[in-house]
Amino acid sequence: MRGRLAFLPDCLALLVAILVLPVPATAAEIRVAVASNFRPAMQVIAKRFENQTGHEVILIFGATGKQFAQIQHGAPFDAFFAADSQRPAQLEQDGVAVAGTRFTYAIGKLVLWSPVAGYVDPAGGVLKTGSFKHIAIANPELAPYGQAAQQVLKASGLWESLANRLVRGENIVQAFQFVTSGSAELGFVAYAQIRQPGKPLKGSYWDIPQSLYSPIEQQAVLLKDSEPARAFLQFTQSWEALKIIGAFGYATP
Repeated sequence: MRGRLAFLPDCLALLVAILVLPVPATAAEIRVAVASNFRPAMQVIAKRFENQTGHEVILIFGATGKQFAQIQHGAPFDAFFAADSQRPAQLEQDGVAVAGTRFTYAIGKLVLWSPVAGYVDPAGGVLKTGSFKHIAIANPELAPYGQAAQQVLKASGLWESLANRLVRGENIVQAFQFVTSGSAELGFVAYAQIRQPGKPLKGSYWDIPQSLYSPIEQQAVLLKDSEPARAFLQFTQSWEALKIIGAFGYATP
């Protein structure tokens, strides 16, 4: 009997210990709107986050302008990774985004590219030769990379003369597809689209001087405040994520 009574405190202690142990958080689903140019890098980042946390990240890619309009009309996104800084700032100003959560996650670079080696010269002189029928560009009204391309053509005095040769994609991914499919001989694309980690660059391109277009400062902002969504935004600012972003051809803040 004494042995049984002596055992009771130990049982009670074990029971109390079990009750106070931290319970793992339930895995959550996070819906993230992402600029189409950032697809390859974001897919890697999201997978790393999922493996480390157990949360599921649902990525919805598209043109920044179109996603901005969807968010304004109540689209159920938890976070927004835009291809510019203006729209996240506007959402924060309008009270649609969570104040104080906006940050720059990548700085994009615009290039003029062709999948054919030697077709685009390092100085972009091909634009003035007129030796092409079509040139791809993302819609300047919807896509920041399209707006940057428009700035380059205007700065070069070619916007009007090349207007009838422009093939406009809804976003930079579609513009890239126009070039790869042969619908356009060359096009303005994101450097990140032609630079893949561990693989040589294909074709030929003009590394456009930054002086010809406004910096493509890509910013993110939290739309719905939750611990999993905040954790994801924090992860994208980690050293691990920044290494991934840099490997895909972006400058990092």
